[in-house]
Amino acid sequence: MNRREFLRTAGGATGAAAALGASGTATAQEEGGGNGGGGSAPPDYQGWFSNVGNYDGSTQNMRGQETVTVEVGAQGNGGPNAFAPPAIHVDVGTTVQFEWTGDGLHNVVEDGGGYESGAPVQEAGVNFEHTYDEAGISKYYCDPHESAGMKGAVVVGDDYPAVQQGVSTPVNPEHVGVPFQAHWVGISTIVAILVSIMFTFYTLKYGESPNTKGGNN
Repeated sequence: MNRREFLRTAGGATGAAAALGASGTATAQEEGGGNGGGGSAPPDYQGWFSNVGNYDGSTQNMRGQETVTVEVGAQGNGGPNAFAPPAIHVDVGTTVQFEWTGDGLHNVVEDGGGYESGAPVQEAGVNFEHTYDEAGISKYYCDPHESAGMKGAVVVGDDYPAVQQGVSTPVNPEHVGVPFQAHWVGISTIVAILVSIMFTFYTLKYGESPNTKGGNN
């Protein structure tokens, strides 16, 4: 068995073992080991996939390959508005080829502006590729369809932010679909309740409303 066959066999066995795990466990992390925040813990995407309909909680293991492919414009999120697979794990130095399906106008933009494919296009084929030279998690989206949930992520190497058991991760409320204005509504409600309590206390203490004081003169 040559090296390529060994890597393919090992990768397949790892993915199969992960599929038997609990829902939400990242398949790429069943390998164990690694440095930093990686190891056997799933990647911490910090709510990035909260509105992504084709994300099932797993990260596809694509390690051991120099070049991998991600579909752009796959079916998902109410139409051809998905990256497939949405979450992958690769080695440092791996090149990801983004291959358009030919359905819809799409592009690839890293969250943070590290790389992008340019203006949205529809032409089928590999219209963009990027080599991931640094370990970590790279999140990206399609600019025209980000709000629809067309987002993806690439976990690179072993040193990446990982979910810590028993520790909750702060999440941007807008990433979980809660409009920022909703929080102001909540604050206003609390203030209104406090004002009502203070008014009631004042009324009970002095026996009459300030609006009726002196009304019998």
